[in-house]
Amino acid sequence: MDAVRVALLREVLAGTEWLGATRRFAGALRGSVVSHGGGLLLVGTREYEPWHLAAHLVDEAAWSGTPELAPTLVRHDARPSDPAHLAVGLGRLEAVRRGETLLVVAPGEPGEGLLERVSDARRAGAVLLALGPEEGELPGLAHETLAVPEGGELDLDTVQHLVSAAAGENAVPGSGASRRGRRRFRERLSHVADLLMAPPPPRW
Repeated sequence: MDAVRVALLREVLAGTEWLGATRRFAGALRGSVVSHGGGLLLVGTREYEPWHLAAHLVDEAAWSGTPELAPTLVRHDARPSDPAHLAVGLGRLEAVRRGETLLVVAPGEPGEGLLERVSDARRAGAVLLALGPEEGELPGLAHETLAVPEGGELDLDTVQHLVSAAAGENAVPGSGASRRGRRRFRERLSHVADLLMAPPPPRW
């Protein structure tokens, strides 16, 4: 989903709680990675891998001048033979240190194995954000949660688009990102036609 489609979606959602909710969550995400500077880890479930969100956050990191937004995608079935950006396995969660941010994206409650690793990461000092499940252990563990109920107005994929776009826009006071964002606005607008014609981000 490109910038124009996100803007149209926002118009449709005007007056609902979604715009404020996605922007608050995106602000928490951006604030965490920028203020702590420890890096962003992104993980889903074995059945649901948020590679599309990872690709969009990389784009937003470049456009907003906020490299901290570019995540490391942690995968359940990563293999050493995979490309470097796809080869990070769940063992990475065991090495989490204070100052890192962990974003968990899941359509429902993650399995016990992932929950245990996530809980350990929080105890190690990571800032934990959860996108997806409305109930269960994960929302209770997270420092910040954005619930996406099944069968609701928006699906999880759409909410991820809104969050990633907002993360690229929300400037942290004093960071200078808002000024950089304004300078890049004309560039971004000039690329809208290219974005409209571009295929979806390649699978990571």
